[in-house]
Amino acid sequence: MSSWKKAAKTNQKVHRERAQPSARQHLGLLEKKKDYKLRARDRNQKEATLKLLRKRALNKNPDEFYHHMINSKIQEGEHHELDKGDEFTKDQIKLMQTQDYKYVAMKRTVEANKIRRLQGQLHMTDVVNETPNKHIFFVEDEQEATEFNLAERLDTHPDLVGRRSNRPRLKDLSKLKLAVGPEDIARINQERDLSYRELMRRIDREKELTVVQKTLEIKRALKQKRALKPKLVAKGTPHQAPQFKFKFERKR
Repeated sequence: MSSWKKAAKTNQKVHRERAQPSARQHLGLLEKKKDYKLRARDRNQKEATLKLLRKRALNKNPDEFYHHMINSKIQEGEHHELDKGDEFTKDQIKLMQTQDYKYVAMKRTVEANKIRRLQGQLHMTDVVNETPNKHIFFVEDEQEATEFNLAERLDTHPDLVGRRSNRPRLKDLSKLKLAVGPEDIARINQERDLSYRELMRRIDREKELTVVQKTLEIKRALKQKRALKPKLVAKGTPHQAPQFKFKFERKR
């Protein structure tokens, strides 16, 4: 019985798919029914989509308006989202578009080091002297209070009473031998003012780089795939990066 089955299988005709005729070899492989079904299904889906879009275009109200129209536009038949660039200054937008996160972090570190070095050189003595402060002196009676002399009590020159730092005593002033003229004093004051201006410029620059760096960090975080979209808490400004509230996700 088994030998008969083997003989029947050996005598079966082999059905091969029809090949492309030699005269039509330049057209490629001969399309089969399964290929035609895929092509026909794809064509029908595209025609149904076009039919639906034509119907929506015919039924569209020309006076219709929705707020997303302000933040999007069509260029050459393609829909594009507009970049909201009014939240930052032009320099910040250009920096975010042309430089990457590592470059901004490096420049911020350089500015912070220069600020620290300038502050160490200047010591911020003028700022200390302008800061209001109270110094209480105790006297024995009202007569001593009326005759109280602050320069004599501090043992310093009357012109140095208003200074909180670098206020030498009279005996120390008598030991100093100064050979500085008015021109030297003016030059020193000018160099000091220039140093303070440079310090303020670098502080402002470091603040701008901080905003750009935090904005780039947030953009990188928003690109990551998350189950829940973060909630916008505050929009970005020239002085503050945008703030988002992320839902806590437990890491495996």
